[in-house]
Amino acid sequence: MQARDIMTSTVITVKPETTVHELAQLLVQHRISAAPVVDDDQHVIGMVSEGDLLHRSENDTERKPGRQSWWLRMIGSDGAADYVKANARTVGEIMSREPICIHEENELSEIASVLESHHIKRVPVLRGGRLAGIVSRSNLVQAIASAAVAEAAAPASASDKEIRAMLMGELAGRGWAFPGRNIVVRDGVVHLWGTVWSSDQLDAMRIAAERTPGVKQVEDHTIPYPIMPGI
Repeated sequence: MQARDIMTSTVITVKPETTVHELAQLLVQHRISAAPVVDDDQHVIGMVSEGDLLHRSENDTERKPGRQSWWLRMIGSDGAADYVKANARTVGEIMSREPICIHEENELSEIASVLESHHIKRVPVLRGGRLAGIVSRSNLVQAIASAAVAEAAAPASASDKEIRAMLMGELAGRGWAFPGRNIVVRDGVVHLWGTVWSSDQLDAMRIAAERTPGVKQVEDHTIPYPIMPGI
């Protein structure tokens, strides 16, 4: 699946000239926690979120000035940015510039990596350089839920031979996988035999078997790998 398959197409956006008070009203009204900032051609030029409104003078939550080390002052961290966040009037003054964006053709695995690596909860989706939608973490969770429903509805008609072939294909090249001779499939039930090094190895094998189409049950007959006594 790609971004276009799960994105929210109707996106609440703001302009740089939108006031901070108007932004706050939009977030409350639409029950959202962030919005892309766009220009007149729907190019994404920033992102603004609830986090940008945490320390505001209206709420008396502005960060108070205090003593700073000389090296913070040397690099320009003199409290000016905090003052802007607390007192700015427009979105353009508080937004995060150069926002991370993705394209509608990006795969879900790529989107998940972007969200994780940049520590963000949502990402704008572009089509031809313009805003086409937005993907959030909840969209990814919804995709998982939809996949689970589809799998539950699919008929389990694979033969034991087909089940084993699919499972062996899934396990090919994985260092934690059991040797093939330790997997037996009978009447849709996968039997795991042999020795295992760790519970993680066993869990991985069980999950791989359970997600194979046609599997009715997984039976564990494994034993822990014997630990050699110290000499």
